[in-house]
Amino acid sequence: MEIQRRKSKVIKIGKVRIGGLNPIAIQSMTKTKTADVSKTVKQINQLEDAGCLIVRLAIKDFTDARALKEIKKNTNLPLVADIHFDWRLAIAAVENGADKIRLNPGNIDKDSQIKEVISALKYAGVPLRIGLNSGSVKEHGAKRTRMPERLVRSCLGYIRKIEKLKFDNIVISLKASNALDTIAAYRKISRVCNYPLHLGVTAAGSVYKGIIKSSIALGVLLSEGVGDTIRVSLTDDPLEEVRAAKCILESLGLINNNIQIISCPTCGRCEVNLVSVVKELEQKINSTLSLKTAGPLKVAVMGCVVNGPGEAKEADMGIAFGKSAGLFFNQGKMVRKIPFKDCVKVLLREIEKIK
Repeated sequence: MEIQRRKSKVIKIGKVRIGGLNPIAIQSMTKTKTADVSKTVKQINQLEDAGCLIVRLAIKDFTDARALKEIKKNTNLPLVADIHFDWRLAIAAVENGADKIRLNPGNIDKDSQIKEVISALKYAGVPLRIGLNSGSVKEHGAKRTRMPERLVRSCLGYIRKIEKLKFDNIVISLKASNALDTIAAYRKISRVCNYPLHLGVTAAGSVYKGIIKSSIALGVLLSEGVGDTIRVSLTDDPLEEVRAAKCILESLGLINNNIQIISCPTCGRCEVNLVSVVKELEQKINSTLSLKTAGPLKVAVMGCVVNGPGEAKEADMGIAFGKSAGLFFNQGKMVRKIPFKDCVKVLLREIEKIK
């Protein structure tokens, strides 16, 4: 099955283009205080190494805004300034090198303030994300209106204000804190405008629940061709957000530059500690910079003879284990037996050869 992408306007964020047929860009957000330049730079560079393409930073005050200039000198990713309550921070962020501004219609909605921000964006050639969240969307006298409709209605009203200012360098997000409202809101907005969509579930939660919730919402939308950039919002290290986003895109065939590990869940037939092998293999792939560009590559790690040899043959390489050793397959052909203790080392060496 091939996913038919929604036709959307192309927007440039720094050196990254989203929308149209451009690849889905993975985003994350720093969890350091932006004014702490050294910590923020370190985290951004870690996110880049993990596969993040765009990073957002909280701009709480003018000290944060001014810090963008120094952060930009020491990082490569496009910087998105996350602005709430004080519209003047948006202008300060643009002046200090922000590559995109995010405004929340729930707390910056006065026409005069919007006009000033748009003027600065026009002058600098910087795009705007209209970022709505279910926790801050305004009621506008419609308390009984369902959340998806409230998000879409608020967003369209904001878009009209901005388009009247002759500005259309816009990205949209409508994030609810549950999967179904998120799906419904994005489906609705995708039918009535062609601006690129930043997908995400707001306040998704801890790693386990947050990844599941985000995978459901984002997976449904992406499979329908909706979405141009994504963030998996987790109460955890932002590197986990990037890893989760990569897995979602990989599962849908929307990125193919990763090493994909295919492994069985194990059962009573498995006679080796397959869980430890898969964890060690994933950890070493994630932490070895040279392996992050080794894909697209399918590596099968299977625990018994039921599906093991078949999956290993279908993958680019794989191991199907017996009692204390495994059969190593390369490009569909059985090559040799490998002792269990050597399996991770052998797989990593073979991956390096293909790279």
